[in-house]
Amino acid sequence: PRAKKEGKRAQRQTRSGTHRQRGGAREKRAARNAESFCFNRYDIRYNVVLLRHRFDKNKDLKDLRLAKALLEEGEKELFKGMHPQPKKFAHSPGGIAYGREGRAPDWVMDFWDPIEKAAYPKYFALREKRKKEYLEMWEKKYGSIIPEPEATH
Repeated sequence: PRAKKEGKRAQRQTRSGTHRQRGGAREKRAARNAESFCFNRYDIRYNVVLLRHRFDKNKDLKDLRLAKALLEEGEKELFKGMHPQPKKFAHSPGGIAYGREGRAPDWVMDFWDPIEKAAYPKYFALREKRKKEYLEMWEKKYGSIIPEPEATH
């Protein structure tokens, strides 16, 4: 069974759906773990082939109790053999460059040069239309944005 979402907050899924999906996910995690231990590409490939052979020996098991026990045993083996400092991709969560590029706020495009805006005419036409709609919605809900001048005398 899949992990359910509570309210609007997304939960991290702890288990994949079927036994086959869980086995495939474990195989991939084990292969990534082998990459963390080996530096040479040939050594990595050799270890992944050996790993694949171990998975293929048990792929046609009909007894689900035995298959589930093997899966749990494999999870424990993987956990015990995890690299202390696993290799992470730079832009993936946990990587050195994850989330490094900031996003410019929307108002920055108001200050684009007209020549730059001319490169994207449809986008900026729609943007101006949406800004106008937003201002109308704001005025309808909260009143005028520009305060009326007060009498000085």
